[in-house]
Amino acid sequence: MTSRKLPDLHALELLVAVAETGSLTQAAARFEISQPSASARMLTLERRLGVQLLVRSTSGSRLTANGLVVTDWARSVLERAVALVEGAAALKSRQQDRLRVAASLTVAEHLMPGWLLALREVVPQVQAGLEVTNSHRVIEGIRHGEFDLGFVEGPWVPRDVQSTAVGRDRLLVVVAPDHPWARRRRPVAGAELAATPLVLRESGSGTRETLEAALKAYGGMAVPVLELGATAPLRSAAASGAAPAVLSALAVREDLVDRRLVVVPIEEDLRLERVLRAVWLRGRELPESALRLLQVARTRTDR
Repeated sequence: MTSRKLPDLHALELLVAVAETGSLTQAAARFEISQPSASARMLTLERRLGVQLLVRSTSGSRLTANGLVVTDWARSVLERAVALVEGAAALKSRQQDRLRVAASLTVAEHLMPGWLLALREVVPQVQAGLEVTNSHRVIEGIRHGEFDLGFVEGPWVPRDVQSTAVGRDRLLVVVAPDHPWARRRRPVAGAELAATPLVLRESGSGTRETLEAALKAYGGMAVPVLELGATAPLRSAAASGAAPAVLSALAVREDLVDRRLVVVPIEEDLRLERVLRAVWLRGRELPESALRLLQVARTRTDR
C-alpha cells in the first residue's frame, strides 16, 4: 500500500462544522478554538489534500464546490471513525469481562469455587476461565501473559512478579490410622522426617517447595515412595498405609474428620506453614474483574 499523508480527523470535523454553521468562526466556537487556529487547521488540510476547500473573504469563509464534495466524504470518514472507537470500546468491555485465572491445586480445589461464586455476585457478567496447575506453572503463565491473575502456595515468588498475601495454610504430616506413627506421642523431628520416604506432590508444586524449604536444614528429603501431580491419589496412598504424606490442612480436612487419616505431631521448630499469594505480572494493570476477585480472596480466606 502506497504511503499517504492522511488528513487529521479534527480538521475533518471542523470542515463539517463549517458546512453546518456556514461560518469558520462559528465552527471554531463549536470546538472552543480560536478563529486563527481554525483557519490554520483548514490551510493545513487543504495543503495535505491538494484541494482548495474554502473561499476566504473579508465577509467570511464559504465552502468551494470541491469543499462540498470533500465534506460529504469527511462525514463518511468520521462515521467510520466513530464506529471504530465504539467497536474498540465494546471489544475492551468484552475483554474485561473475560478473566483468565490460574491457581495451584490446593487453592483451586478448596478455595477457588467459593471465590468465583462470590465474584459472580458482584460482577455477574464476568466469564472466568480457571486453569488448575502447580505453583511453578502459574508463575510461568503469568510471566508469559497467559493469565491475568494467579494464586500460588509456594514460598518463592520471582522479582518480576507482583504478589500479595490472601491467606495462610499449613501442611500436616498425616498417616493411616494403623501406621506406627499414628500412635506415637513424641513429635517427629526435622531430621527424622527428612530421612523418611514419603508420598509427595510433584516438583514445582507449592506443597513440595514448602516442604523442601523446611527440610533443607536437615540435608533435604529422602527419595519419595511416590510422586503424583494431584492431591486425591496421595491422600488415598497415605490412607492405604503406603507411607506418611505431607499435605495441606485444607486438603485433608474431611479425611481427618472421617478418621481415614491421622495427624502426626511434629517438633515446633519444623515450620510447615505457608502463605497463599495472589500473583500478577509486575507493572501490569489488573482488569477490574481481577481486582474484584483479589478482594474476594482477601476477605473470604481464613487467615
